[in-house]
Amino acid sequence: MIIDFHTHIFPEEIRNSREKYFPSEPAFKLLYSPRGSKLVGTTEIINAMDENGVDMSVIFGFPWKDSDTFKKQNDYIMESVAKYPKRLIGLGCFDTFSKEAVSETQRCLEGGLSGIGELAYYQSGIDEEALNTLEPVMELCGKKNLPVLIHTNEPVGHMYPGKTPITLSQIYRLAERFPENKIVLAHWGGGIFFFNLMKKQAKETLKNIYYDTAASPYLYDPEIYPVAIELAGEDKILFGSDFPLLKPARYFKELEKVGLSKENIENICGNNAEKLLF
Repeated sequence: MIIDFHTHIFPEEIRNSREKYFPSEPAFKLLYSPRGSKLVGTTEIINAMDENGVDMSVIFGFPWKDSDTFKKQNDYIMESVAKYPKRLIGLGCFDTFSKEAVSETQRCLEGGLSGIGELAYYQSGIDEEALNTLEPVMELCGKKNLPVLIHTNEPVGHMYPGKTPITLSQIYRLAERFPENKIVLAHWGGGIFFFNLMKKQAKETLKNIYYDTAASPYLYDPEIYPVAIELAGEDKILFGSDFPLLKPARYFKELEKVGLSKENIENICGNNAEKLLF
């Protein structure tokens, strides 16, 4: 089974009038105002899954600040999962600084969603204040043994829309603060898995951390796959396309290019996600 762990969809109202949201949602404007940035809905993702041989996709929207908007978005995710229960798995998403973040977490989990994410801190990075807002969300997900997906990125290199002022220390502190939660770090976790080579506490601190491959062809050479298998562990890598940014087929070509075994590819592309979600 192939499971794409990282995809974005949006309701029709947002797709058709994205500019309306730019003044009050600066992070959304940052990512979706550039020419060529795509917004898709349920039909488009199902069609893309069929074209690329993907069995199931984890879907979510955006960490909106406005509560009416994130409720509308999460309702759409729930409706999509209900329409395609054998193809789509939903996560609830919102700005954790919202006063309704806790109640929205409860609503999403009670509404049949399978976790929370992709949470992101585009302006601040994951600072101590952000961690404080995450605490009740992590507590609720931890009680149900459900994953939380968090946007991370490498703290060096070229700039691009959506690259946050995050540091490796902040990512590590996230793992320290919530050691029992199942946390998925988007975009390879900014490379934090390198520190599994340390002899003392880092390996234990990162034991429940997973890494998705979203946007990998834009960010890393294909050789990251065998390196991550060695350092993070094959069981902690989750194929995520970041669709519609990239199509899944682009990743499948890279996986074959670096000479991974059939078992390696099957685990990364679906078995690991299946064990985490079901």
